[in-house]
Amino acid sequence: MAGKETLVEKIMRVMKDRTKIRNISTAAHIDHGKTTVSDSLLAGAGMLSEEIAGQARALDYLEEEQQRGITIQAAAVSMVHEYEGETYLINLIDTPGHIDFSGEVTRAMRAVDGVIIIVDAVEGVMPQTETVIRQSLKEYVKPILFINKVDRLITELKLDAKQMQERFAKIIKDVNRLIEEFAPEEFKGKWKVSVEDGSVAFGSGIHKWAISLPYIKKTGITFKDIIEAYEKGKEAVRELAKKIPLHKVLLDMVVKHLPSPVEAQQYRIKHIWTGDLESEVGKALVNCDPNGPLVIEITKIIVDPQAGELGLGRVFSGTAKRGMEVFLRYAQRSVKLQQIYVSKGPHRLQVEEVPAGNIIGIAGIKGLSVGEIITSSPDIPPFKEIKHLFEPVVTKAVEVKNPKDLGKLIQVLRAIGKEYYPDVKVEINERTGEYLISGQGELHLEWIETKIRKYFGLDIVTSPPIVVYRETVTKRGEVAEGKSPNKHNKIYIQVEPLEDQVYEAIRKGLIPEGKVKKGQLWKILEKYGMDREEAKRVLDICGGNVFVDMTVGIIHLREAIDMILTAFEQMCKEGPLAKEPMTKVKVKLVDAILHEDAIHRGPAQIIPATRQAIRKAFFSAAPTLLEPIQRIRIDGNAEYFSNVAKLIQSKRGKLREVEHKGDKVTIIADMPVAELIGFTSELRSASQGRMAWFRVDQYFAPVPKEMVKDIIKRIRERKGLPPEIKGLEETEE
Repeated sequence: MAGKETLVEKIMRVMKDRTKIRNISTAAHIDHGKTTVSDSLLAGAGMLSEEIAGQARALDYLEEEQQRGITIQAAAVSMVHEYEGETYLINLIDTPGHIDFSGEVTRAMRAVDGVIIIVDAVEGVMPQTETVIRQSLKEYVKPILFINKVDRLITELKLDAKQMQERFAKIIKDVNRLIEEFAPEEFKGKWKVSVEDGSVAFGSGIHKWAISLPYIKKTGITFKDIIEAYEKGKEAVRELAKKIPLHKVLLDMVVKHLPSPVEAQQYRIKHIWTGDLESEVGKALVNCDPNGPLVIEITKIIVDPQAGELGLGRVFSGTAKRGMEVFLRYAQRSVKLQQIYVSKGPHRLQVEEVPAGNIIGIAGIKGLSVGEIITSSPDIPPFKEIKHLFEPVVTKAVEVKNPKDLGKLIQVLRAIGKEYYPDVKVEINERTGEYLISGQGELHLEWIETKIRKYFGLDIVTSPPIVVYRETVTKRGEVAEGKSPNKHNKIYIQVEPLEDQVYEAIRKGLIPEGKVKKGQLWKILEKYGMDREEAKRVLDICGGNVFVDMTVGIIHLREAIDMILTAFEQMCKEGPLAKEPMTKVKVKLVDAILHEDAIHRGPAQIIPATRQAIRKAFFSAAPTLLEPIQRIRIDGNAEYFSNVAKLIQSKRGKLREVEHKGDKVTIIADMPVAELIGFTSELRSASQGRMAWFRVDQYFAPVPKEMVKDIIKRIRERKGLPPEIKGLEETEE
């Protein structure tokens, strides 16, 4: 007689039926209970002891996460669920709630098709709730809603059933307002959540129960019964959890309301992939075809000191098989799939093959990075870049105490840059010996420092946080000439500010960055306000800057243009004022005189000539610095409002909104990031620990005129550049 089916056998069987797969994520504001809910789901799927679910934090498998009580890395797990007599495979990715780790949410959303938005019943919709809804809808991921911590409404706030329902109605209304605001056009109105259709559930992650309208109808249990259970005590609540178990209610909701990969890829692929939908690969992707060409996008790298680099990604087409030869599209090399697995939190279950529509783990491939495409065909068009809502704006310099560890530090920093891209940037300047890590905020960088010390065993020293500025221009400059070192080539450049709408569209990922293929993109650029003739001549978009070739009939330009664009991209990364990134600049090539002999117009001639022309043009266009500004929300006790308002104003902040509710106050303010360093402890002092702040949004704004020179001087000194700028010098530094 056949033995009982093991978990791996069950997963392997169900993963072949794409209609029975649900790739989902949990997402919420910090401390709204995502990991506790995930624990309860795991317990229900038989992967965690019922007794410790809720306390185990099974998906918080890094020691740092357990200690801090927050989820820092997105953890993945595959589990099986029975619904109406059928077996389903649920691939769950748990994500962080702290805004400093929200890049993890952005990456997770590329791999999934549906998301459970979790909202604390007491706190309601908070800033990070809005951010995660924005992030998921931007990736065409469908939401459902779980209102968590309902036990607090009963035990702490002592609300009756009617008052609870009023509170729920407000949360649902707030969530739907955000869904309507950020939903893709084709799903506005269709993706709203509602109690009536069962796409909203209520419950308690820590006590492992949940209820939805279908379950009220099925079991006859009402909110009055739930309140009574809490009045009777712990045993009655445990009994309640047996009658309406959280995992059953939530996973039933997932199966019924969130799409399978077959359904989701029909509408997602055209928005997240850049290729032709009518091609062989395009059709395989849209249809989630397990027999089509292999296409896996890597959405996460986990650097494990023992196991090395592990990749986590989504199989969008084809079937990944152990031992098969594949091609890394960006690394441009062939590799073998030596180990493939499915995740069970920190544990990896090795499998022989993973077909389209599933989340896959890959071990044993060196040099994998986020966004890499593993494919059976080297010329498959790429996916659109995974673009995070916020850029890294705080930097620290890193040094090793022991010079012998320098080689290891470089390796570790490169690994971290891969693992946390795009919300962490690592810059290794071997010429100056500077090693920089840039992140979202202080906590973010603290976590990375801890990881370097604890997980990689490196004794490091870090500098105080440094703010990353941007260089830009404020008017159209003069046409400037750049001469090559051999004086045989001349490049003529003009710069001007990039149109606001074009810049915003690039920042939001609506206009992709990179070199522009002929005949593509100009209509989108024109739609956002660029002149048609210029839009047709755009050759490159880099760092929020645009390069336009306005020349006609220049001999030998075709051979030199790649070198000119290389110089443009170098200047985008290190601008002329202080080698900070350049942004919102339109760089126009207006003329060029090139030597007829190719040997006299190589990279060593054309690149310096172009850089010099851009520098001169930049200095004639009223250059300035932009600084990162974060819109923050401060919540807490109203009696400390005046103290906090003074603190904000003393730090060049601007109050945007103030809302008083009884003895509570909510403040929305715009704060320069330079002034936010150390802000947490100052806010604590000003409010006696009664107020907390969260980031809501981020943008760049001009530095006050009176501060520009001083900031440039400080940055230049820090980077070892001469403090004074020679604006129109003939040679580069």
